[in-house]
Amino acid sequence: MNTPVLDCCGGLNSLDYCKVNMVLMEEVLEHIDVFDPRFCVAVIAIFFNPFFWNVVARWEHRTQGLTRLFGSSYLACYSLGFLIILLNVYRSHSITVVMKNQAQWEVMARPEVFYVGIALMVLGTLLVVSSFLALGFTGTFLGDYFGILMDKKLTGFPFSLMENPMYWGSTANYLGLALIPFTEDIYRERSLRCKHK
Repeated sequence: MNTPVLDCCGGLNSLDYCKVNMVLMEEVLEHIDVFDPRFCVAVIAIFFNPFFWNVVARWEHRTQGLTRLFGSSYLACYSLGFLIILLNVYRSHSITVVMKNQAQWEVMARPEVFYVGIALMVLGTLLVVSSFLALGFTGTFLGDYFGILMDKKLTGFPFSLMENPMYWGSTANYLGLALIPFTEDIYRERSLRCKHK
């Protein structure tokens, strides 16, 4: 007997979008200036970086073009790795610049939010650094596309916790960074509060 597969919410066709409460989303969007050129640069950097290194790595895997250009798969991998690092530094810088210049949401100025942001960054940094130490430079920066393979599958920390600790760690870092307010007024107010205690 065949059981019919049920669509959740009727495939979303039965939703009445006029009744959806968008107050929270509207409040968030009030604090984001999407027409700020720095915002556009940061968004482009966020999408460009993984697109770039995936396209280049797949091209290298098919053609060995970088290996032939540099004369060595290791030199080619190290060169691409350093370029990826530079692109990521620029991406982080552009995100930080945007966050400093966007309007601050009062909810984000609470101490609990600040400490959650710090905790996420500590966790993210732990995952990223331990992943890098386990994988090494070529393992982290797409060495498998250059034919540089690991001797065996990594099963120790942090790979014993999750499958992609580097990605989860980077995500935690950026989320934590987003939760830490950047305006000087908030820091000045926080330091004044500490002095009065």
